[in-house]
Amino acid sequence: MPSSIASFYAALAVWGLLIARGRNRPTQWPLVAAFGLILLLTLNARYLIEGAPAGIAYFISLYDFFDNLGLGPGAAPAAMATCSENACSLWSETYLLHQSWGVAFFDRFLNAPAMRTNALYVHLFCNSVVFLLMHVQVLRAGQPGARTSHAWLGRTTFGFLTVGTAAALYLAGEHDSVHAYGGIWAEWGFYSMSLCVYGAALMGWRKARQGDWEQHRIWTLRFIGAMYGAFWLFRIFLMASGPLLREWESLSLLFSIWASAPAGLLTADWLRRRWDAKLIRESDSPAQPGV
Repeated sequence: MPSSIASFYAALAVWGLLIARGRNRPTQWPLVAAFGLILLLTLNARYLIEGAPAGIAYFISLYDFFDNLGLGPGAAPAAMATCSENACSLWSETYLLHQSWGVAFFDRFLNAPAMRTNALYVHLFCNSVVFLLMHVQVLRAGQPGARTSHAWLGRTTFGFLTVGTAAALYLAGEHDSVHAYGGIWAEWGFYSMSLCVYGAALMGWRKARQGDWEQHRIWTLRFIGAMYGAFWLFRIFLMASGPLLREWESLSLLFSIWASAPAGLLTADWLRRRWDAKLIRESDSPAQPGV
């Protein structure tokens, strides 16, 4: 196993352990968020430091182990393909079959037009900044003197999100011709993902402009959930569905595209309702004797 892939799996396991331990320990959630943020920034930085083809090869390699589970010699699932000299993976000769969407992803950026490559870099950079700033916003919320900085930091976050989303929409506009992605279904799937993320952020901004701070909070949490879904759930869904749907080309990718952001938004809203209900119960409970 390539050492960089093993390191990522190990880091993911540590993060999962931190999440499990922090489930009922709210004081540990800043550590959980910080660890996940560092992991995310590390993944995105590979594209910007090593170049798009190398970053994509690493991305594909994260799934090769799972996608090849249970495959016998000579097997050729409909959703899997090879790439020239196996350059789209870090696994050398260990795995020669990869998800066809991954091979297409690598090929499209191997000798891509500058506009396409730069749009990818802009999208990754801006969304990385958004992830960083939205965590700062959450951690600083409610602190003394944070109201003014919260406002300008929110505008800055929204500005980076706007640019990053525009780059994503430009990239999605080319997907109708990529059969391995799912063609027009992939294009409109990425449009729906962008709408889910940007629409929630836009509603949060609108409610802030109206002075409706409770709805601003609700929509901001939904936006954060959609961002987590579009990044982390997207990758988790690919990891889980890849080996299950490898007989149907592009189906695993399409499922991840269409489901990840809405799932993240709905999960965040469900958690927010649970947290709010818990706070209401605690505030309504009678004080204990002697307290």
